[in-house]
Amino acid sequence: MPSRLFCALALAIVLSSLGSSARAHADSLTVKTEQGKVHGKTINEGKVRAFLGLPYATPPLGYLRWKAPEPPARWKGKREATSYGARCMQADIYPDMAFQDNGPSEDCLYLNVFTPANAKAKSKLPVMFWIHGGGYTSGSASEPRHDGDFLPLKGVVLVTINYRLGVFGFLVTSELAQEAGGSAGNYGLMDMVAALQWVHANIARFGGDPANVTIFGESAGSFAVSTLMAAASAQGLFAKAIGESGGALSLGAQSSSTLATREQQSDAWAAAALGASSLVGMRLLPAAKVLDAAMQKGSPRFSPVVDGKFLTEPVAQTYAEGKQAHVPLLAGWNRDEGAPLRQEMTAAQWKDFAAETFGAHADEFLSVFPGDSDEQAVRSAIDYNGDTFIAYGTWQWIEAQVKTGSAPVYRYHFEQPAPPSKFHPGWFAYHSDDIEYVFGTLDTRPGAEWLPEDRKLSNEMMDYWTNFARTGDPNGAGLPAWPRFDQGGNVLHLDNEITAAPDTTRARYEFLEQWMPRRD
Repeated sequence: MPSRLFCALALAIVLSSLGSSARAHADSLTVKTEQGKVHGKTINEGKVRAFLGLPYATPPLGYLRWKAPEPPARWKGKREATSYGARCMQADIYPDMAFQDNGPSEDCLYLNVFTPANAKAKSKLPVMFWIHGGGYTSGSASEPRHDGDFLPLKGVVLVTINYRLGVFGFLVTSELAQEAGGSAGNYGLMDMVAALQWVHANIARFGGDPANVTIFGESAGSFAVSTLMAAASAQGLFAKAIGESGGALSLGAQSSSTLATREQQSDAWAAAALGASSLVGMRLLPAAKVLDAAMQKGSPRFSPVVDGKFLTEPVAQTYAEGKQAHVPLLAGWNRDEGAPLRQEMTAAQWKDFAAETFGAHADEFLSVFPGDSDEQAVRSAIDYNGDTFIAYGTWQWIEAQVKTGSAPVYRYHFEQPAPPSKFHPGWFAYHSDDIEYVFGTLDTRPGAEWLPEDRKLSNEMMDYWTNFARTGDPNGAGLPAWPRFDQGGNVLHLDNEITAAPDTTRARYEFLEQWMPRRD
């Protein structure tokens, strides 16, 4: 064969091969969902496919404001899924929150899917469904610390979602209740269920297993996880649960007032703050005006409520009666949840605080939160502040699941102190410090100079979390053993050196269970 002809044929074969490879790569970035085709992009040097801004519900605008989410519309052609959807309406409350979207909007019910680059439609990878924190008033799936660059490399499909917040997610008025047949509120929680339903319908096409979904979240996201475990409409939509610093079983987790009382409060607020005489008028108001009114001093609390439909009873009652989801649970909190709010404490001040707050029970309080020296008083003050802020509620959730959940429970205590950064005083295991470790996104924290032990712990935590999502057991090769909390009461201490040891804090929470001042 003439050499020129041979070279031409060889070149044609190479080009054909390259073309097939390019087409295969392009095809892997196009997925057909029930609503239509979506086209994503690769991130992390091509190791992960990202499909951003996927609508899981119809935009809750106009007449749909303060209504249960409706299914998303179908589309023709191919939808670009390469940028985040808008975050839900919110004020700038937390300075450490950064976003990668184009700003807040009521049109915000979007989710994001991150898959390993080699995942195929029949891969059946475990799915991790992330619910962001922010006190039910702030936050977004577009925060860099929640990015999906790294967690999918552990062999999972990651889904992150937005959900309605504050007044748009949890308003309760008498007219809303009348319209919905007697219940109102909890729209943000309903959004989460709608997103889970979308996952069940579509995630297999991205390589995920709809029968193996783990819901996980931090702070308000953890409150939401514990609530979804108690909500009948969420049953069967997830197989495992992870909670990081938060549980909806403590007093005030849902309003202790009745739905009727919440209606009266919000009716009065709407008339005074919004100047609208009807629900129709309220739905016609610009979203910015509604948000501004809701942020004014004296506005009612916009949070989950026992509405008689989504939640028919307090979450704690559901757990006490064993009616929650009986799924494996991994949960815990951080050592310094309450730091640095009480660093100025002295032993004398701490004893005065004990007497003023607990009266006849002051000595009992000091036996579990001791303050014999200034240093000890500071430590106890941080512990007490963190416990009453969020750790005690998380403890209640774990205890309730152990008693009636009939499934494995794993408890952790995150203790690795983070270095100083732009919004962090440094050297505390503060509230939300665990997030970057779980997602492998340490480098998204502005100004932090991480140590090798931080990166090592992050990798280990990613392994624990994804192992749990895969099998319901966080243990795996190369990891320190994590014993079940429901079989022996051992807690895993996540620190420079990971250890497991019996719980030594139980007396604190048993005291608080009896005598903690009520926080509604």
